[in-house]
Amino acid sequence: MVRIGYGYDAHRLGYGRKLILGGVDTNYPKGLVGHSDADVLVHAICDALLGAAALGDIGVYFPDSDPQYEGISSLIILKKTAELLSNNGYGIVNIDATVVAQDPKIAPFVLRMRENVADACGADIGRISIKGTTEEQMGFTGSHEGICAHAVCLIENQ
Repeated sequence: MVRIGYGYDAHRLGYGRKLILGGVDTNYPKGLVGHSDADVLVHAICDALLGAAALGDIGVYFPDSDPQYEGISSLIILKKTAELLSNNGYGIVNIDATVVAQDPKIAPFVLRMRENVADACGADIGRISIKGTTEEQMGFTGSHEGICAHAVCLIENQ
C-alpha cells in the first residue's frame, strides 16, 4: 500500500539567528526564529512523512516546550522521523518540497539540501526534490517577514 502526505511550516525572520534551510547555512543576514534551528523546509518534510503514516505531526514527537530540542538541528529530527516511519513498516518512495521566500535565492544550495535530506532519511538523492519560489513580493514571504515551505511525500509498506 502507498500513502501520500502533505506538510507545511512557516517561521518569521529575525536578526541574531542563522538561516538554515535543508540543513544548509545560507549566510543570509536574518534567520528563522524558533525553538530548534527553525528549518521550515525540514519541518514541512517531517510533517508530510508523519502525516502519510498517520503518526501525527512534528509537535507530537518534538514539542517546542521540551528543552532537549532547543537549538537542535532539524536534520536530527528528520532522521528520527525516518526511523519512526521505518519502525512502523514504511519506506520513503519520494519527497517533493518547495521553499517560498523572496530572499535568499535557494538555487545555489539545492544540491546540498537534497543531499542532507536524503542522508537524514536514508534515501537515494534521486528520491528527493527541492525547489524554490517567491510570491512576487506579496504576503509575509514577499515582504521579508518570514519563510514557509510545502512538502509532499509518497511512502509505501516495506
